[in-house]
Amino acid sequence: MTVIDLESYEDALATYDPVMGLEVHVELGTKTKMFCGCSTELKQDANSQTCPVCLGLPGALPVVNEIGIESAVKIGLALNCEIAEWCRFARKNYFYPDMPKNFQTSQYDEPIAFDGYLDVQLEDGEIFRVQIERAHMEEDTGKSTHVGGATGRIHGASHSLLDYNRAGIPLIEIVTKPIEGAGARAPEVAKAYVAELRELIKALGVSEARMEMGQMRCDVNLSLRPHGTEKFGTRSETKNVNSLRSVERAARFEIQRHAAVLNSGGTIVQETRHFHEEDGSTTAGRIKDNAEDYRYFPEPDLVPVAPARAWVEELRQGLPELPRLRRKRLKDEWGVNEHDMQSILNAGAVDLIVATTDAGAPSDQARKWWMGELARNANETGRSLDELPVTPAQVARVAELVTSGDLNDKLARQVLEGVLAGEGDPDTVVEKRGLKVVSDEGALGTAVDEAIASNAAIADKIRGGKVAAAGALVGAVMKATRGQADAARVRELILEKLGVEG
Repeated sequence: MTVIDLESYEDALATYDPVMGLEVHVELGTKTKMFCGCSTELKQDANSQTCPVCLGLPGALPVVNEIGIESAVKIGLALNCEIAEWCRFARKNYFYPDMPKNFQTSQYDEPIAFDGYLDVQLEDGEIFRVQIERAHMEEDTGKSTHVGGATGRIHGASHSLLDYNRAGIPLIEIVTKPIEGAGARAPEVAKAYVAELRELIKALGVSEARMEMGQMRCDVNLSLRPHGTEKFGTRSETKNVNSLRSVERAARFEIQRHAAVLNSGGTIVQETRHFHEEDGSTTAGRIKDNAEDYRYFPEPDLVPVAPARAWVEELRQGLPELPRLRRKRLKDEWGVNEHDMQSILNAGAVDLIVATTDAGAPSDQARKWWMGELARNANETGRSLDELPVTPAQVARVAELVTSGDLNDKLARQVLEGVLAGEGDPDTVVEKRGLKVVSDEGALGTAVDEAIASNAAIADKIRGGKVAAAGALVGAVMKATRGQADAARVRELILEKLGVEG
């Protein structure tokens, strides 16, 4: 890979203001494609979900997916956009092997939603408003697999394989207006915006928005202009960035790269760029086309879309609580501070904690297990929390067993370990492993007597007033009972038997 000279981030921001534009593509979770009845189910045999319409065969006529239109309107409303009273599809003409029709059915100058905004919260609590230019409907392309090269890209490959199962899947492209005034926080704003947008999309139920699966991806447009000037610089467009961390890294890298080129007297090329996860760098793709190069014209085979105003208002009334407002409500209900709420959000634990409390667990217990033991397991196994083989109901049951005194925290961790290992639900794991707290007073009394007899010197210290020394005897009893005793009750019994006030 070619080594690219970079300006230091601090020096770049001392001279230039970054201007960003973010284009986010969201695959809608419809059962069929945007213009035909082919299934959108994932992981099927290559080219098994195609028909004359999505393959672009002569004479095939498309029909618009109604749920796709509804999803687009919901997204537009949630982004505070105006919803068009009348709009059309257009043909975006360009050649690429994974696009079977040699044009993409999209929207050009008549998007279904326009002029909106999304308020995003940065890590220190500051609210930054991102203006939305448009949200328009289009279809996805197929998938190319380049074989024989070292990088998986077309350059250097011996041949390419094409799978058109994805061709025609409904997309919504959400385009921001130029994002100005973020300064050094521009990469953070980019990450926060995409994170908030992802939460919004998931809350609407129109897509799972899993970036690692390509269901949501971001193109990061960036340019620099010298401080005190108004004219935008030449932009680059880093394509298909598919994680929040990568969006932030791509913006930061491009700021440093642009500054280095400009400071050396060079010229920024308007081009697409590829992002590399391994080191956070970008490399040149192709020269970026302008709109006129796509030769847009109205799609003659599709009727215009004219959402009825009453229907739009009905959808508006049915919108769910928006994520930022929901987080504020939950933060207040849970009694956590801003930092802890941000940690919960970053871990992807909000919905899991809510579901666990809905299943009967106190919120503090739900947070404790998801952000503690389960988060540790997720980190160690390289999974997200929602990929762990444990349900909120099972976590709630563990919390219930702790509250009832049947388990202590140590035993509860072992129960979760068993659930994660596939040994069954919490009650089954408790039964199989024999993990219930020893609550038989006779058995506990015997264990306490043995600990006192075996540690006479410590017992004498306790009788002499050094109550803190009781911890050693508690430890001995816990060891003898394999951690299955209630430590607080053990301490009470020790002091009772030694005739000492607690």
